[in-house]
Amino acid sequence: MTHQPEPHLPGVLAIDAGNSKTDVALIGADGSVLGSARGGGFVPATVGAAAAVDGLAPLVAQAAAAAGITGWSGPLTDHVSACLANADLPVEEEALRLALESHPWGAGNTVVNDTFGLLRAGTDGPRGVAVVCGAGINCVGLLPDGRTARFPALGQLTGDWGGGWGLAGASMWHAVRAEDGRGGPTGLAAGIAEHFGLPSTGAVAEAVHLGHLPSARLHEIVRVLFAVAETGDATARSLIDRQADEITRLAVVALRRLDLLDTPTPLVLGGGVLASGQPLLIDNVTARLAAEAPLAEPRVVVAPPVLGAALLGLDHLAAGPEAQERVRKAYDPAQPVAA
Repeated sequence: MTHQPEPHLPGVLAIDAGNSKTDVALIGADGSVLGSARGGGFVPATVGAAAAVDGLAPLVAQAAAAAGITGWSGPLTDHVSACLANADLPVEEEALRLALESHPWGAGNTVVNDTFGLLRAGTDGPRGVAVVCGAGINCVGLLPDGRTARFPALGQLTGDWGGGWGLAGASMWHAVRAEDGRGGPTGLAAGIAEHFGLPSTGAVAEAVHLGHLPSARLHEIVRVLFAVAETGDATARSLIDRQADEITRLAVVALRRLDLLDTPTPLVLGGGVLASGQPLLIDNVTARLAAEAPLAEPRVVVAPPVLGAALLGLDHLAAGPEAQERVRKAYDPAQPVAA
């Protein structure tokens, strides 16, 4: 029998890899955060599963060094709990899990879509629905018997709308058309141009096209959108209203698929757009839910998403409530708040 080397550190390597940023943390079996690191976005759809996971290696090394571990040859820890953006289909989850297995990070590996991490961060167990509205938008639901509600979440191809990139793109669309006469007036035009220090939104589009302005900065337009909406701008408010409608539609469909519409059920809301707590969006979503899913219990999670990966990893190790409480307090002293 081949002897499996013991992990250097009993516990979990928690990974939350999103479209815009990646967090890695080494969590002790008692729930202590022993080391962490942050990096850029995770894009397996662009570079492939193996290359995307390879790109996590420097972050894992940084987190291990922060925990006082260097130069390990066997598994770094007991289990890798990876909540990954772009793990939208079972075949993608499996490819990413296999890629993780090629690295000496954990004696075992679990890969789930990052929306499941949000759900776990906002609940005490495997029951509820979560909607993430960050760079993109997605929704999952889960029951204790293992049944799930999921969406392909492949963007426009699968009927998705919104998230930071969607809101920014729609804002640019309306702003440029307002400037050139194809659309009605909106304060988004002046607001976006001023934000980037350029004479017009057309100039913003041109700067992005020519590479003078990094396209990643377009996500900043979401802040402009909410600021303009606060002035009463009809176009800006219509985009926020549409986003609230989309969030609610996802939640209601997931609740219905799991037969939870008639049962009090946690509804976890998270991701950068929702976690920013903008009243124009949160109040809109809350009002829609009150009408369409009155027994849903909305709560906004503002803790770093890696908390969900850590909790799922501790679940895998059958860690007790003390460990879960310890890691929650490390990342979210205030706990999830009611919407």
